[in-house]
Amino acid sequence: MRILLVEDDAMLGEATRSGLADDGFAVDWVETASAALAALAATTYSVILLDIGLPAKSGMDLLAQMRGEGNNTPVIFLTARSHVQDRILGLNTGADDYIIKPFDLNEVAARVRALGRRAGGLAGQIITSQCIALDVGAKQVKRNGEAVELTAREYQILLYLMERQNRIISRPQLEESLYAWNDELGSNAIEVYVHQLRKKLKPFEIKNVRGLGYVIQK
Repeated sequence: MRILLVEDDAMLGEATRSGLADDGFAVDWVETASAALAALAATTYSVILLDIGLPAKSGMDLLAQMRGEGNNTPVIFLTARSHVQDRILGLNTGADDYIIKPFDLNEVAARVRALGRRAGGLAGQIITSQCIALDVGAKQVKRNGEAVELTAREYQILLYLMERQNRIISRPQLEESLYAWNDELGSNAIEVYVHQLRKKLKPFEIKNVRGLGYVIQK
């Protein structure tokens, strides 16, 4: 899952970025509303983590502009503004969730996953396909009831494909969803990860649609 983090505090921004990256998220971090708009014009994100007290243009104004332009990407405010009136204003402006600083990164990660599932039309935390059950909350994969150990990248690719069953997903789509700006990416990295998944999950099938991408069928 690829996240845009908009936070002008350098120490907090880096701590949040690195902590969420360690939890398996691809995180692009910017410090201003203008940089956020540029990132949104170039990249599709699953969730935006947005500070309100940004320089020049507030997070509240940025969100209002986004919603006015038809951008419905889920947004979670991360802010020190704890008054009820601030929370009401933030939600009425178009935020999907509101977390008060200081926050626990595990809670932020859990809320990001929950919001991503709802945005994808997945109400529950267990996704099933063929012989595989993927528990999003526990980040656990079972094949015919037995746990399968996956690397972080293997898990993220499997999750992305299972959330979009019966849809052909291209390699660039997978790369964009899984890798942040500064991540190193080998030319055949996706193919290698998919090959490893097929070996570990057999007889589970990840189909290769020649020239188009990959698809998991229900």
